[in-house]
Amino acid sequence: MKVVVVGGSMAGLACAHALFSAGCKQVIVLEKARTLKSAGAGLALDSQTCQALAEWQLHQQLMDSTLPLTIDQNQATESKSKATRVLARDENFNCRAAHWSDLHKLLYDKLPRDTVHWGHEVVSFRQSGDGLGVTVEVKMAQTDQTIEIDGDLLVAADGSMSLIRKHFVPHQHRRYLGYCAWRGVFDYSKNDSPEMVASIKKVYPDLGKCLYFDLAKGSHSVFYELHGKRINWLWYVNQPEPHMQMNSLTAKVDKIAIEKMHEEASETWVPELSALIKATPEPFINVLYDREPLKQFVWGHVVLVGDAAHPTSPHGVRSTNMSIMDASVLGQSIAKWGFDKISTALAEYESIRLPVTSQQVLYSRHLGLLKQGFLFDPPHSFPWFEADADLCEQLLQRNMPFFKSHS
Repeated sequence: MKVVVVGGSMAGLACAHALFSAGCKQVIVLEKARTLKSAGAGLALDSQTCQALAEWQLHQQLMDSTLPLTIDQNQATESKSKATRVLARDENFNCRAAHWSDLHKLLYDKLPRDTVHWGHEVVSFRQSGDGLGVTVEVKMAQTDQTIEIDGDLLVAADGSMSLIRKHFVPHQHRRYLGYCAWRGVFDYSKNDSPEMVASIKKVYPDLGKCLYFDLAKGSHSVFYELHGKRINWLWYVNQPEPHMQMNSLTAKVDKIAIEKMHEEASETWVPELSALIKATPEPFINVLYDREPLKQFVWGHVVLVGDAAHPTSPHGVRSTNMSIMDASVLGQSIAKWGFDKISTALAEYESIRLPVTSQQVLYSRHLGLLKQGFLFDPPHSFPWFEADADLCEQLLQRNMPFFKSHS
């Protein structure tokens, strides 16, 4: 069996590992980027995802490049007084904090060198008449020529704006969530800001093992430490949908916008968090979308995985976790049924992953609406200092459907 994976991001590389582990001998990953790049920001890996990576012989490298997250804490900040209140805290949170590019490189480095074909952009595909084969049309960046690649199975790992998903579900559009995220990673490895780092660790004493969520009226921030003396932060801001170029998820940021953001940070957050945000070079904006859950992931010998199958909001720290678990379950199903029963394997993958990811997408959406204040009347103005225990409990990650289930 020859498997063609479209997309060389996290989901695509994870699928390559899972397919090799399942006994596939011919796996090629087609990625339109020309080289491996250092990009992205922080992410949290849950215990099931870490177990899947360990099964692909990546456990030690994962431990060496991540930090433990043993605490999930949600707190509120009253912007005028800068007073804070802990809303909910889970001290049995079992995750790892990783940098996107570190994990991506880890996955890439452990694949056979001829697996990923850089500079190969898929422009179209077609299925054979009997549905048992696929042909992919690929434009090669180096020569600007177009070639065709045949395969027995096509795995669509081409992201939230998936060309392959659009082929099967042409009329479903991405859904703007009503807010954007300022993002940045502050690197203090050179120790050029010891006083500022000491100050923020004094205010947030569990930094280094805690996933902090800080809620203000109609806004919230997230921050945690990464391996290599880096602090990852996000700040969600309600606003009309920006005008986006093509399929981009990153909005253009100029000096004036950054200065305005810095002013609003001083007004909203405690001085220590505001100082961290201001000291971070080149912050950027992610415009946030998800999509309605699909009713299927498989069409013949074409299967969707990762954000191509279920684009999600970031509040349940699900995107990378779902991508890697998709790959894991796909590989396990193929190993179980064998290549001569690939249709049965794909059906099993779909039956396991579709209900899990659908519920997780919807719950992540709910968490975003809750934390950004959209669920209250009037919107964006809920006084979190007055929240009762039942409402605060909803904020914790442990309430995510299937959070502790392997599938």
